[in-house]
Amino acid sequence: MISIVCLDVWEVQGSRPGTNIPLLLSVNLNLFVLCPILFLFVVCSPHMIFQATPEAGVSTESSEWAMQDFYTLRKEVETTSQRVQEIRASAGLEQLEKDLADLETAAADNSFWDDRAKAQQTLMALTDVKDKIKLLSEFKTQVEDAETIVMLTEEMESTDRGLLEEATTVIKELNEALDRFELTQLLSGPYDKDGAVVSITAGAGGTDAQDWADMLLRMYTRWGEKQRYKTRVVEKSMGEEAGIKSATIEFEGRYAYGYLSGEKGTHRIVRQSPFNSKGLRQTSFSGVEVMPLLPEESLNVEIPEEDLEYNFSRAGGKGGQNVNKIESAVRITHIPTGVTLRCTEERSQLANKIKALSRLKAKLLVIAEDQRASEIKQIRGDTVKADWGQQIRNYVFHPYKLVKDVRTGHETTDITSVMDGDLDPFIKAYLRYKYTISISSKS
Repeated sequence: MISIVCLDVWEVQGSRPGTNIPLLLSVNLNLFVLCPILFLFVVCSPHMIFQATPEAGVSTESSEWAMQDFYTLRKEVETTSQRVQEIRASAGLEQLEKDLADLETAAADNSFWDDRAKAQQTLMALTDVKDKIKLLSEFKTQVEDAETIVMLTEEMESTDRGLLEEATTVIKELNEALDRFELTQLLSGPYDKDGAVVSITAGAGGTDAQDWADMLLRMYTRWGEKQRYKTRVVEKSMGEEAGIKSATIEFEGRYAYGYLSGEKGTHRIVRQSPFNSKGLRQTSFSGVEVMPLLPEESLNVEIPEEDLEYNFSRAGGKGGQNVNKIESAVRITHIPTGVTLRCTEERSQLANKIKALSRLKAKLLVIAEDQRASEIKQIRGDTVKADWGQQIRNYVFHPYKLVKDVRTGHETTDITSVMDGDLDPFIKAYLRYKYTISISSKS
């Protein structure tokens, strides 16, 4: 009899799947007559009596939160839609479409490839215009998708959290894309659209400086990976105890040089030295130089051989016995300016010589552009001095945490994120600062 009663009650409790609320009215009253103890258990159990109230409250509260999320999302969609309209208007979409038609007509001409250099420039301009038009169209499509979700939600009787999350993701990614587009509008230099070569050199500070250079190497590598650039460490000279003496990184991707050009300079760190047994506070420096990653055919620079000095040495490191037996590493110095480039990544001396000369030309072009020199002979040396009083940015780990750019004044206490490659706020601040300076100088 007991087993039958238990089975009957279990069936009653299971009569509403997904809930713990018993349907007391459907319980056979004969069971209570036969088993008074069961009656007391069912009626007096707190679990049975009070289970329904919290669920109703939770459901109401969830609905209220969902509506609040919807109102916030609707406001964000309206703001982003207005922003997209302004950007499309300022970009001159009609003029871009006209330029596209003209460039396509020029590319279809039979004599297009007669002048190879001019043809390459035309194709690059054509690609830029196509990419910009495509990007502006994607902005419009994405914001329209978010607006559609908002309209559907308004027509529905209940709020679909899945749709809200989808629209929130779309708006977040769209705003990030709009930020990047606005930044590219600030990049108007002749090499801003090219890839970048970043060289890091340990400065004053001994072993701490070499360790600091290694930390900067990791920081820039992580930044490149987050930007989805093809990032490659092409040269690294290890320190005696820790860290690196120098390293070179290549970033292949659009606008890499434009974004990273503001990183050129001396970077200073203040921290408790892990290499000091007394744990004293140590200040160290590392220099960062940035050059555009230019294709060989675009380097129209003639450098007289008498202005170049070559030094050869053994590269060491990976590469088998070849790099330890043969002097494959090449160091080129431009005598009039003192600008020096070293290349060790290739296995042969000739390949390293070609690559080092290409990078030297790129660096001289950038310096010439910065100093508005018409000829290479007019360029003065532009070497970054990784020493006290030259820093562009301070990284303080102790006694407090702060990263501050000396030029723009931008700062943050989230030093961990910065060292993990979150450099975009500093890059944006510098580009706006640079744009403001250029406008002021013109006026």
